[in-house]
Amino acid sequence: MSARLLLAAVLALLAWSGVGPYDRFLWFQEVAAVLIGVPILVATRRTFPLTPLAYALTAFFMAILIVGGHYSYARVPIGFTFQEAFDLSRNHYDRFGHFFQGVIPAVLTRELLLRKTPLQPGGWLFFLVLCVPLAVSASYELIEWLSAVLQGGAADFLGSQGDIWDAQWDMFLALLGALLFQVVLSRLHDRQMARLGV
Repeated sequence: MSARLLLAAVLALLAWSGVGPYDRFLWFQEVAAVLIGVPILVATRRTFPLTPLAYALTAFFMAILIVGGHYSYARVPIGFTFQEAFDLSRNHYDRFGHFFQGVIPAVLTRELLLRKTPLQPGGWLFFLVLCVPLAVSASYELIEWLSAVLQGGAADFLGSQGDIWDAQWDMFLALLGALLFQVVLSRLHDRQMARLGV
């Protein structure tokens, strides 16, 4: 799918999600990354075009954020479907989102480092591409914590659903997402960068 079609799909989904969300302030918090990311990706499309893989994965992650913002992560209907089908203790849509919170920084970091630094695949590149998603995930957990403190512990957007290990699970899943991206998709990513002439 072309970058323009992906953009149109993300914007249409964003418009849908803004109509009658579960909580307007919560919606804004959850889609803020999309509201920041879309203009950056559009502005850099000509000067620093990304691979189709990077655009597709980023659009998919934005869709996860947008849907989570509309319903709140703990109330996303497909999460309840999986919860019932697999007899899970909670709605795991939040966990799904945190897995991709590792994939997206990994693909973007890998692309930036390979295109703008002397780093080559393997060794240090692999390590750094794991570190950045972990830092992003930890930063997000700190923001969630601060939001909960500022809201008097009533930060419903956290999606923790009573799990005292929620932050640790979220960071682990981000690490897993970054790791699996590198193991499974790095060769495809390299081929697409080669086609870009970089």
